[in-house]
Amino acid sequence: MKEEHVILRVKKAANRDIFLGGAAKASTLEAAAASMTVEVDNLDRNNLPQLARDTDVVAVAPVIPMKLVKPLDIQNVLQPAAHTITWGVKAVGADTSPFTGNGIVVAVLDTGIDATHPAFVGVNVIQKDFTGEGNGDTNGHGTHCAGTIFGRDVNGLRIGVAPGIKKALIGKVLGDNSGSSASIINAIHWATQNGANVISMSLGIDFPGFVESLTRSGMPIDLATSKALEGYRANVQLFEKMAQLVQAGSSFFQTTLLIGAAGNESRKDQHPDFEIAVSPPAVSNGFISVAALMENALGFSVAPFSNTGAMISGPGVGIISAKPGGGLQQMSGTSMATPHVAGVAALWAEKLLSSGSLNLNILTARLLASGATHGLMAGFDPFDVGTGMVTAPQG
Repeated sequence: MKEEHVILRVKKAANRDIFLGGAAKASTLEAAAASMTVEVDNLDRNNLPQLARDTDVVAVAPVIPMKLVKPLDIQNVLQPAAHTITWGVKAVGADTSPFTGNGIVVAVLDTGIDATHPAFVGVNVIQKDFTGEGNGDTNGHGTHCAGTIFGRDVNGLRIGVAPGIKKALIGKVLGDNSGSSASIINAIHWATQNGANVISMSLGIDFPGFVESLTRSGMPIDLATSKALEGYRANVQLFEKMAQLVQAGSSFFQTTLLIGAAGNESRKDQHPDFEIAVSPPAVSNGFISVAALMENALGFSVAPFSNTGAMISGPGVGIISAKPGGGLQQMSGTSMATPHVAGVAALWAEKLLSSGSLNLNILTARLLASGATHGLMAGFDPFDVGTGMVTAPQG
């Protein structure tokens, strides 16, 4: 039986050292990054071993469903509170930072965007649809995330962490019929080719959906679960190989940082042990995974839904941002925390760019080192929050 697979190829690469942890010449790294291609093909399982041995193939994985890291507590905001800045923008210190994201290109891979929203006036929004449903945003998730990263003020309320960003790449990878790992990989490739410095992804592998699709085809549940697990592992490796190629390209083209949501499947409010680890693709090596924090009278605490084991945290509860059709909407989730971290990453990228020291290693180090725990409530678990609340550069 044939199944759709994603094939990641690197033509002209002299060897696979960069994928095996070995040393490689600069010319090899540059050739590998520049020649990367993404293919989707129907393949027979029996042909996979031979394909994997091809010298230009660095990863092969079955196409599996991807879904939103679905937000919680969705509410329309008819009139903002008597504040002029959202609590998330203040919590990360973006309101006091001298940097705005000017000169930095961000990409948001999500449900699309309502580019006509007043929050995006003055932004060169470049859209590409990977779903077949057309540009735009019928869901609202992508518009909300984009607003948190680079949105301009709406009705006197500052919603954007990096409102000085002038160019944004919007990859619509999730539509009414969800999405797939193939669309995400293709969108990452597109974003890097078009100059993205920061790529924000609030999405994850739909493992239960993959199992269900296999059982609908007549496969017994135990076999379906095992097969889905094989695909899950292969896709984690696929995203890791893609991240390695992005990292290689960052040395020769523009610096590109991959940021992903940890996921909302934990239920710590029901029982302390009801928590699971970061979901793919954020769990893959080469991604910055993001947990969600909430605001309390005594400080910040981890949101009960936030998956554990993330690298850094951002504001993720009661976040107000742009809504399709105009106006504002409130959402909660690691989906909301991720664009806060992406926005702060853009501020750090601008700071490093201004001093001529922007590269992936330094940007990653500065971003993770910015995590602060001094504002967290006593008794927090470091494994839940990573390095702490992401913080914007202050000078």
